[in-house]
Amino acid sequence: MYPTLYHAIADLFGIEIHFLKVVQSFGFFVALAFLIGSYFFAMEMKRKEALGLLHSSSTKILVGQKASIADLILSGLLGFALGYKILYIALDFTAFTNDTQGFLLSMKGNFIGGIAGAAIAAYLKYREKEKEKLPEPQWKDQVMRPHEHVGNMTLIAAISGILGAKIFHNLENIDDFMADPVDALLSFSGLTMYGGLIFGSIAVLMYARKHKLNLLHVTDACAPALMLSYAIGRIGCQVSGDGDWGIVNSAPKPSWLSFLPDWMWSFNFHNNVNKVCNPYQEQTQQWLDCNCNWKETPYLIENVYPTPFYEVIMCTLLFFVLWNLRKRIHAAGVLFCTYLLLNGIERFLIEQIRVNTKYHIFGNEITQAQIISSILILLGIIGIWWFNKKHKSTNSTLTS
Repeated sequence: MYPTLYHAIADLFGIEIHFLKVVQSFGFFVALAFLIGSYFFAMEMKRKEALGLLHSSSTKILVGQKASIADLILSGLLGFALGYKILYIALDFTAFTNDTQGFLLSMKGNFIGGIAGAAIAAYLKYREKEKEKLPEPQWKDQVMRPHEHVGNMTLIAAISGILGAKIFHNLENIDDFMADPVDALLSFSGLTMYGGLIFGSIAVLMYARKHKLNLLHVTDACAPALMLSYAIGRIGCQVSGDGDWGIVNSAPKPSWLSFLPDWMWSFNFHNNVNKVCNPYQEQTQQWLDCNCNWKETPYLIENVYPTPFYEVIMCTLLFFVLWNLRKRIHAAGVLFCTYLLLNGIERFLIEQIRVNTKYHIFGNEITQAQIISSILILLGIIGIWWFNKKHKSTNSTLTS
């Protein structure tokens, strides 16, 4: 496993680039997922605009104002936060690379760096506003084409999605949260996909509604991108070994899969980023004793199903299914409901062999993801039926 890009490049190419220790593999692939997803999202928004299904929107903006006190204070605060950390890191970069998370999430910093950062940021904001200042501020119409909103929607989805992913993870692991709420909220680990999907979707829909974009066509446009983004994000889970692995798999690899590498059937997630030894729980002294080299190269003492890899394959194939269907489905809303249906089925199935917290409901064990995926399957089926019916009804009215 490669917790950081440093580990990946050092192992694959034999080159040690120490500053890459600060770039976590999981975070890198999450960022890549948003970038690639936004590219395909923008492509679909452009196509729908060309078909006349989405239209430009305009908003009034005031230009030519001088820098306000609020502008300078906000810029100064942001500059202080950056300078406070950057100079502190620069003065002890080795310690930073060894404990990136601890450095970033602690309250430690350099006050002089903070003051310098605040001053520089406030001055740059002042100069920016001075260049744009007019003798008399004016209201102007700012016209934005549909695809030009994608950058804003991606940023909104990223921020709200991470927030939702943290909330859902802590709800699923409430005991860990109650034991150490600060670490549970601020740690880089512990993200639940469906929490991110729900919060991110709500935030993006609110943005689209504010800018008078057709919500059904926007959701349809982002459906293939969502599936592909999820697949890319799961690459990060597999590469870093972030704990999203499957249950113990001690069965021998079937003969009909003999042509595949062994790790595709069962794997011990050697050097996983979470530093876990026991696949079912956090490490304890009992498990550490099983592996005298655990601190240097942690690995699971029992091989498990590499479920992130399976999800990469399944969701990539489902992306191509949605991408192929996007021009064949003409009823607005149906493509997104198809995404909900396929996503729900995929996740419900993979949960059968995944390690996850289980709830006991009516004598049955079920995970949070299975509950949500079941709801998504139901919503997908109902949505496909409803929007197809609505589309047919609208067409029959227009032709009569």
